[in-house]
Amino acid sequence: MHAHFTKASTTLRPRRQRRAGERGIALLLTLLILGLVTALSVGMAIAFSSQTLIGGYYRNYRAGFYAADSGLNIARAQALAQLTAAVPTTFTFPPVAASCAANSAVTVGTTYANSTSLNTGTAGTSWHEAFKITNAAFGPATITQGVNTYSCIYSYSLTSVGTAQGYQQQTDTETGTVTLNVTGASATTNVSFAYFGAFVDDYPAGLGPLVPGTMTGPMFTNVAWEFMANQPPWTAPYIFTDPVGQVGAQVDYWDTGWGQHWVAGPSYGSGANLIAPTFEQGLNLNQPNVPLPTNNFNQEEAVIDGNGTLWPSTVTSAQATAALSVLQNMSGQTYSGNQGVYFNEGTTTGTTTGTCQRGVHPPCIAGGGFYVEGGANVQLIPVGATAQQYVITQNGTTTTITIDPAANSGVGTTVISSGTTTTTLNGVPYDTVTAQNSTMMYVDGTMYFQGPGEGQGAVQDNAMITLTSAGDAIATGDVLYKTEPVTIPQDTLIPTVTNMNQVLGIYTATGNFITQDTQSDQNIEIDGSIATISQADSANNCASGKGGQLSYGHINTFNNVGGMIQSCIYAADVDTENTWFDRRFTARPNFAPPWFPSTTITIGGALPTNVTSQIQRLQWLSVSSQ
Repeated sequence: MHAHFTKASTTLRPRRQRRAGERGIALLLTLLILGLVTALSVGMAIAFSSQTLIGGYYRNYRAGFYAADSGLNIARAQALAQLTAAVPTTFTFPPVAASCAANSAVTVGTTYANSTSLNTGTAGTSWHEAFKITNAAFGPATITQGVNTYSCIYSYSLTSVGTAQGYQQQTDTETGTVTLNVTGASATTNVSFAYFGAFVDDYPAGLGPLVPGTMTGPMFTNVAWEFMANQPPWTAPYIFTDPVGQVGAQVDYWDTGWGQHWVAGPSYGSGANLIAPTFEQGLNLNQPNVPLPTNNFNQEEAVIDGNGTLWPSTVTSAQATAALSVLQNMSGQTYSGNQGVYFNEGTTTGTTTGTCQRGVHPPCIAGGGFYVEGGANVQLIPVGATAQQYVITQNGTTTTITIDPAANSGVGTTVISSGTTTTTLNGVPYDTVTAQNSTMMYVDGTMYFQGPGEGQGAVQDNAMITLTSAGDAIATGDVLYKTEPVTIPQDTLIPTVTNMNQVLGIYTATGNFITQDTQSDQNIEIDGSIATISQADSANNCASGKGGQLSYGHINTFNNVGGMIQSCIYAADVDTENTWFDRRFTARPNFAPPWFPSTTITIGGALPTNVTSQIQRLQWLSVSSQ
């Protein structure tokens, strides 16, 4: 038993020692865990508090941002309303500075100089927000003039500071332009077709959308415009800088799947199918039809008498041809339908047809220009500072005409030469309607035309010219103004050129305007208003294949300084086409190529003075004011 007890006590004593040690370790672990939990709790409390502070700061920051942006919208809208209300109710044309609202009419800078709450009306119980306008600068108006219409354009900058419940402030700034388009009471006005930056008479539904890009000058169609959604390779936005009008009540919008949607408004769709052209001076639907010229008899008459408006509307083709018998060539042979260059040589002083004009002594040039029987190539070359030269080639025969209005002590001279024969006439071709030196070159057949070389000026300063073709008008090279009237591509009038008269018109009533690939870079530029219009082409829904624009060979880029006026639309092998509208055609009443076809348009509204407006935001920035 003893031995058993001794053994038992030997084995039990170590067990009691281990239990005491375990109790010490448990206490230590418990204290450690408690400390860790305490630390975690404190950390979580601190983190939660920090997150709450950060969330509150961000919330107030965003609220301040939206408050500042709301302030910009409020100030911009009120400034627009103030300018519109300040436009004089008496329509005066042509406009002067007083025709536009003074920029001092804008008072948002003082109205909102102090903090203004946004918690009014239905927003009374929403999150507290306020704003103040710290800068509101509106420049004086610049004026652009049209036909019985003008625009007042103001540049502006706005700065808005927004606040919410905290102390955070957010500053938003914005710059842009405000345009007020002002017209008088509704009136029918006669204008040259050069008034249009783009005109299409027959635009059939479903033909296809316009290629997008920036388009300048007034645009009009006697049917309806067609626009497309953004999709490669047509990713540029539609931007129209001048009024866009149409006869149709709805616009044809093409989505990304080439589906058509007819909408009586300036946009369609959303997301990838959003089609929202920028109409800087408005989209006008349901407009009166723009009538087309019946033929080109006016241009034939202009060669004879310099007037172009005296023949009755009932004149026939046979009668027009018979009237050309007053013309003669360099050999003195009367026009009888034979190929050659013909003109009206005056024989006595006076002012009637067939006589010298403005008291010029014979031998002299009478009428408005030259009649070329049969197809021909016409090259335009400026000579010296004042002379304009025309080199006319027909079947190997070259006739050179040099017109210099400054020669002969200001009387002017017209020199015609072919081979060894030269005829010098006093005076220069003259437009009796506008009382300006002007030249009509009428080609009774297909006309090829170009300037002296690629990138070189072709139209002399102050030379007023219209080239009319009784067939296709085919441009085989650049035809540029010696001095450009507008900046490219900004398309703004160059002040020093505003009152210069250099102008070119290209017109055919029976053919197409065609660009031909002959230049090294496969690019071509034609400066002038180009018209391929007549009632005949449009009457048969363009089935004749005339009255539009085509290309012979591939053209990389076709540039036009003037405008494109056409009866029909066809496919042309041209990668890029740019038209920079010659703004002298709307800035100067009645300024146009000589004897260019004209029409009537209706402009205005129900009130003596009608005002529409557009805002273009050029830059927007969000900057913290802290």
